[in-house]
Amino acid sequence: MTPRKLKAACEELARRDIALERAYRVVRVPEWRKGDATYAVLAKMIAYQQITTKAATTIWGRVEDFLGEVTPEAVLACDQEALRACGLSRPKLAHLNSIAEAVVSGALNLERVAAAEIDSARAEMLAVRGIGPWTADLFLLYAARNMDAFPAGDVGLMEAHKRLGGYTTRMTNKEFSDWAERWRPYRGVAAHLLWGWLNAERAKTGQPPA
Repeated sequence: MTPRKLKAACEELARRDIALERAYRVVRVPEWRKGDATYAVLAKMIAYQQITTKAATTIWGRVEDFLGEVTPEAVLACDQEALRACGLSRPKLAHLNSIAEAVVSGALNLERVAAAEIDSARAEMLAVRGIGPWTADLFLLYAARNMDAFPAGDVGLMEAHKRLGGYTTRMTNKEFSDWAERWRPYRGVAAHLLWGWLNAERAKTGQPPA
């Protein structure tokens, strides 16, 4: 990915969808959300799911303080009840362990995933217990910088598209996923345009970014 390719993708998407054209007018070329292709990044995504950003930040800070460095080996070797006492639910702790086991065994190779074609990368991630479609797509979007990775079930994206497109109701997950097919191979760029627009709207009222 280069700034030139990103700009070209934004312009192409603006031609394909009026909602993205309106987002592009506001956002221009969006800043790409980045992370490293590491276990720590994937574990953080798990920890942040289904709770507020404020609560997740507090919990993850405790996890980092407890482990020192978040690695699969550290998670598997630590006192599990002490790790859960950081604020992790039992299901999330189980997921962190199952993912750690897959990384240590080689069943999940995150460097290979980051370099692979999106469908094979996604399949390798989804084969691991604890990694669902949203987590896999988000990892591929951030850590692999894949321009076509797309977390279709993201409520913020669906809401932004509804408002920008002037629709009265928000699409279902399936409808939104089907709609996003027209954005290939730049669905990840579309996600960044929608997030960028949504955050610009939230900033107007002093709300934190999505």
